Parts: sequence; C-alpha cells; structure tokens
Amino acid sequence: MEEFIVTFKPQDRKIRVKRGTDLLTAALKAGVSLNSSCGGEGLCGKCKVIVKKGEVKTEPSKLINEKDRARNAILACESIVESDLEIAIPSESLELHKIESHDAEEFSKGVILKREGAFRHLPLIEKIYLELPEPTLDDNTSDLDRIYREIERRLEGLFLSAKVSNVRLLGDVLRESGFKVTVTIAHKEGACEIIAIEPGDTSKHNLGFAFDIGTTTVVGQLIDLNTKRILGSKIAYNKQAPYGSDVITRIIYGSDPKGLEKLNGAVVDNINEIIEDLSSEFKLDMTNVHAVVCAGNMTMMHFLLEIDPTHIRKAPYIPTMTTFSPIHSSEVGIKMSPKGILYCLPGVTTYIGGDTVGGVLASGIFDSDEVALLVDIGTNGEIVLGNREWMIGAAASAGPSFEGSGLSHGMKAVNGAIQKVKIAKSLDVEYETIGEAKPKGICGSAYIDLLRGMLKNSVMTKDGKINSERASKRIRKGELTYEFVVAFKKETATGEDIVIQEDDIENLKRAKGAIYSAILSLFIKVEKEVSEVKKVYIAGGFGNYISIESAVSIGLLPDIDRSLYEYIGNSSLAGARMSLLSRDALAKTKDIARSITYIDLSSEPRYMDEYVAALFFPHTDSGRFPSVR
Repeated sequence: MEEFIVTFKPQDRKIRVKRGTDLLTAALKAGVSLNSSCGGEGLCGKCKVIVKKGEVKTEPSKLINEKDRARNAILACESIVESDLEIAIPSESLELHKIESHDAEEFSKGVILKREGAFRHLPLIEKIYLELPEPTLDDNTSDLDRIYREIERRLEGLFLSAKVSNVRLLGDVLRESGFKVTVTIAHKEGACEIIAIEPGDTSKHNLGFAFDIGTTTVVGQLIDLNTKRILGSKIAYNKQAPYGSDVITRIIYGSDPKGLEKLNGAVVDNINEIIEDLSSEFKLDMTNVHAVVCAGNMTMMHFLLEIDPTHIRKAPYIPTMTTFSPIHSSEVGIKMSPKGILYCLPGVTTYIGGDTVGGVLASGIFDSDEVALLVDIGTNGEIVLGNREWMIGAAASAGPSFEGSGLSHGMKAVNGAIQKVKIAKSLDVEYETIGEAKPKGICGSAYIDLLRGMLKNSVMTKDGKINSERASKRIRKGELTYEFVVAFKKETATGEDIVIQEDDIENLKRAKGAIYSAILSLFIKVEKEVSEVKKVYIAGGFGNYISIESAVSIGLLPDIDRSLYEYIGNSSLAGARMSLLSRDALAKTKDIARSITYIDLSSEPRYMDEYVAALFFPHTDSGRFPSVR
C-alpha cells in the first residue's frame, strides 16, 4: 500500500504512514498528542489542525466553523491522509502533559494532613543498619541466616524472605563492609522481603512516592519515609487523554490488547516522568527509592497493571480485581530501584476504587461516631455516606465537565484558568485567575460561580437557557446557541472572547444533577434525612476553589448549614501518602473497602426520578433549597 510522509509543525515531527491513515493516529505515532476528549469519534472538536501542504479526505463537521474553514482547519480524527502533508497544530489543539510546578502546588494545596497522625509511623519500606558479628568456627551460621537472626530480634513475628537475585553477591558485600550493612525491607501483607543489602549505614536515605492516578491528571509526591516530610509534588495531564476523556471510551479502546498496551504505556510514562523530574530536582540516587503507592479508580488501576478492563463496562460490571497484591515496580516498567515495590490501594467494586477508599481513610469517615458524607467531584462523582458502624457508596456519572473538559472554553485548574467569578446587577463581570495571569479559559469552580451569578441576575432561566431578552453586550447569539461573554478578547491571553454557551450549561446541568441525585439516593436508601449529616467532606481536583454557596445555589450540593462543609483537597493522594507512611493505614484500606456497601444507582427505583428532578436550577422542588432565592 502507498505510503506518505506527514510533517507536524511546529514540533517538526515526521512520520511515514499508509494511505488512509487518519491524522489523529498519525500524530500519535509521531509523538504529538492532540486534544481528543471523545477518543477520536469526531464529537468534541478539540483535535483541529491546519493543512499547509498536501491533500486530505475529510468529513464535513458542524464543529468546523467559518473561521476554521478560512484558515483551512479540519478535525484530525475525521481526516484521511491522501498525499505527503505538512500539518500545523494550533496551541489549543495540543494535549499538554506537564503542568508548571506552581500548578502542582495548587493541585496539592488543601490535601489534608490532620488525619495522618491517626496511624503509627510504620513505613512500608524500612532500612535497618546492622553491625553483625563476624562468623567463626563456633558461629558458622550462613551469611543470610546471620542477617535473618539480627532482623528477627528487632521485628518479631514476621516472616522474612529474600529472592536469590538479591543475595547472590551477599558474601562479598558483608566481608568488604566488615559485616556492617544496611538491609532494606519491604513489608508485604504480613511478611517481609529483603530487597536490598548495602555496605555501610545508608538508613537515613529512605524515599518513596505517592500517586493519585486520575482520569484527567496524575499527581505524584516524593516522600521522605523517615521524617514523613513531603519533599516535592508534580502533576501532569493523564497521557491517556487522546484515547478518550472518560473511562468508558478508554475501556472500549483498551478492550483490544494493542489498545490496552498503549493505555498502560501512557500512564506508566506519566509516573516515570514525574519520578524522573523530582529525582532530578532533588538530585536523588534512585537506588534509595524503593516504594510507590498508587490510588486511582478501578479502571485506572486495571490500565496501570495492564489488566483487561472489558468487563468493567459490561453487565453485571465486574472488574477482574479489586484488591491488588504488592508487586515489583519493574513488572510494569516503573523506573526506580530495580527491586522497588508497587502498592495499589484496594477498591470496592467497578465504580468505587482505591481513590475513594483513600478518601475515606484520609477523611476519617470510617472512624466517625456521627454520620458523615464524602463527595469527590471529578470525572466520576464518587460519594460515600456513613460512620464507623456502616458505610454505603455510589458513583455518579458526572462526566468531565467540572474538570473543564467538553466545554467551549473549559480548562483544568491551572495557571491562567478563571477560578472565581462575580456578576454584578449591571452584568459587569469580575473574575480571578489562577496565578493572576491573563485568562485562558474557565475551570470547574468558576463555572459553578457563573451559573449562580447568571441565575441570580436573570441572565439564565431555571431550565438553563440564556435570557436573550436581557439587554447587554455580553449576551449574544453564537453560531449555534446563545452565549454569555465572561471575558472579552482584549482581556484574554488567547486573543479570543471567553464565553459560556447554552450547550455548556446543559452539560453542567446534567453533571450537577447526577451528583446531587446520587447524594439524595444514598440518604433515601438508608432512610435518613440530609439534615442528619454532621460533616460533609468535599474532595476532588477543584475542591480547593469551589464556593459552597455557589454549589448550593445551583443545586449541586444539599442546602444545609455551610459550616458542616469542609474542603479536603486531593484525598486520594492523601490516602496513598498515609498508606506509604503506615502499614496500619494500608491495612485499614482493606477493611474500609470491605465495609462499604456499593449501591448501583441504575437499579435504584427512585434514582432516575431524582435525576430528572435535579435537571433544574437549583431543583424542581424549591423546598429542598430554602436558602436559595
């Protein structure tokens, strides 16, 4: 079959592909990651590219407007290579994988620390310095048994083991060091494995990583296991994004072995890049890094371990695994100490994963005397209600709207994102951006503020339509629907107006409706009133910015005493870090996973009624929101 060379600018990447290859596939093969939140289905319009030279065969799309056609822009996923090509990629079409360090700090801000003292400091990796008695004719114990003997005096009641590969050179190491060595021990489900033996005292150098593997972002922290100190944080967009913005699209892609291999490689690349960046920043010897703890939803864990995810999306929705035994990190290609160990937090079932279990651990719901609620607002809205005696959980299919995806000017909560908005009676708009930079787009917390302000000032009706009769230069007819201008192009970093459209409002309305109706369904299931809850923990990627008042006003969260709400930030990452630093905490995650009763909302008789009723601002039943006028 005839082949052509496709050149991508400004990256200057070239790839030879066969006639008939779509440009999205060609870009991925060339190492250029385009925005493609729909997984290449032609639905999101994010993968626009400009044809500079050559011929393509493309499908017409309503997502290509007159401005796009004037610059010869097309959708990469809908365009087939027909000749040698030169393709220019606009900056907005690039899927950025790295986020600036100050953004990593923003994502890590608010991660709860107060619960971390609830568990003994017993890190998963221990480094023990030994000064061993040298062998004699009277003490002819073998080298390895000599180490076992000394360790067992300190760690009673644990089974010790060592792989042959770790002790092949033990005889030389002991004699060259004068029998003064540091033994690195990995604690694995009640047993201990010796994973390294080094000459001299290296016990002060004991490091590990905690990761939150999210659908949208991957966050990692470097931890000193001896002092419990967080040395550094990094965040990156999940490299799986070109294969779909939501887990279902990725599961479909990963049901093919080649697709699964790509999804696995993408997330492992994320982890390795963060490890390498932090190692370089702190000039680490990677032989001192022996542990990685990961928390994520069930689909992300299957991708990380390269386990077939097919049955997660097929009735009766059964994952292959929910509990994951520790493995050597090299088994999945994580680049750290060759003998390092990968631990993954357990999940409950298909849609309640280790990220939620980590959140329950970090928030302390499992140990609460009073009824508490955890709401993790992300691509999936995970919710847990309960206390020390009982817990139930559910997942709301909220979609990626609150993380900025699928919206006309949506973006993640990073530098340049509008994060807070106020609309005056005159319809003047005041906004605040992350990093105080010129606005580039709108993140989830600002969309919630926007909806509240638009509703309050009659810019938007209660069913989510923009009031075209309201006289203002900010209200106008767009190409497809009416829109409200948040920032005019002279104010923005992109040189374009930043707007919210009726289609955006519809997506946000469905997302907020899914989360609120899921919360109500859990209370209905246990025959309790919302007023009985004594604490509501708000977690998630934008949990540091969300206005509770705005969230209640639009019907996203229950209308209760605002003092009961508490921000806890990335509780998944906090749970992973707590487990890294305490074997007790890791063991507790298994108890938590077993204790949560999962409620499948699709089979709940009243859920759909609740969902439909929530497709209104704030709700069709105004009595549920007495404080909202």
